[in-house]
Amino acid sequence: MKGLIFNIIRYAINDGPGIRVTFFMKGCPLSCWWCHNPEGISPNIEEVERIDKIGDREFRIKETVGKYYTVNELLDVAMRDFVFIEESGGGVTFSGGEPLLQVDFLVEALNTFKSEGIHTAVDTSGYASVSAIDAVIPFTDLFLFDIKHLDPLKHKKYTGVSNNLILKNFDYIITKGKKVIIRIPVIPGFNDDPDHLKALRDFVLGKQGVNIERIDLLPFHRSGVAKYRKLSLEDKMKGVEQPSTTRMDELKKYFFESGINVKVSG
Repeated sequence: MKGLIFNIIRYAINDGPGIRVTFFMKGCPLSCWWCHNPEGISPNIEEVERIDKIGDREFRIKETVGKYYTVNELLDVAMRDFVFIEESGGGVTFSGGEPLLQVDFLVEALNTFKSEGIHTAVDTSGYASVSAIDAVIPFTDLFLFDIKHLDPLKHKKYTGVSNNLILKNFDYIITKGKKVIIRIPVIPGFNDDPDHLKALRDFVLGKQGVNIERIDLLPFHRSGVAKYRKLSLEDKMKGVEQPSTTRMDELKKYFFESGINVKVSG
């Protein structure tokens, strides 16, 4: 069995505890306006064109986005860094895209890494079938679970899907006793207004006392702009500024003062 991967990051430090290897799996059922990995949305291998400039000259270079890997090939990649993973309390993280779209491959991969004594994490939008979540739960040590907006209509407008299934799956994972880090992308004009921040805070506080490790605040950034051009996609966040360090510190303080363990992540 093979899985379609569009990127592998070694020595990752923002995708779970310790030093990790993060595998980005291709295909996503969401189409978030701010997505910084738009090359991960399509479930297929894509051919794109990169334009490099040297002086007044342009060089057009064809790139292939996505490559099939076996589980053993992914294991070989991770084992190169095993010493760092082990000593730092790290592991591997499957991100995307949405890794649960390739659930059969994901289960095989997670099972293999677990059998090698390597900590496993799944970074998910939560938009997946219960059967897919059930399949990975026995082999997943930690879920990194995105909560983008609590209003289903606004969620659908900006991501393409309602959040009803997402919130249902979040509660389901919690009831199964799995450790969870809630990831909140901070998107100016979308989810950073006072009313929604209060709703988010109350939502998290309502889950306190269970197995929520913390929340990660992920500031919107413009790093994906060049990717949108390469993929001929509309940049719907054009003109939106990144939240400042001061703003992120304010948000961190807002959640922390309510007794929530919080981190500003990359």
